[in-house]
Amino acid sequence: MAVGLRLKFNGGTHEQYDALHSRMDIDGDPPQGLIFHCAGPIDDGWGVIDIWESREAFDAFLDGRLGPAAGELGDRSFQSPPDIKQFPVAHFTKP
Repeated sequence: MAVGLRLKFNGGTHEQYDALHSRMDIDGDPPQGLIFHCAGPIDDGWGVIDIWESREAFDAFLDGRLGPAAGELGDRSFQSPPDIKQFPVAHFTKP
């Protein structure tokens, strides 16, 4: 069953997101299990909404790609781990 994830990066900026997103080349090499991704500014930082095939697929991406890329970028990336909230996906439409 697919899962939705809301990630909140407190104090995060568009510039930090762009640096991290570019470093991981998400558009050119999407992570296995990612169904949908969107991101934008929110109160107090930067927000992401993702739909993944499973929580395990997201966790593999977090540990194997997102975390290491953030570490390599240092202060050019988000400075704290995201607050993550998971929700079940009952339905989504892919045009």
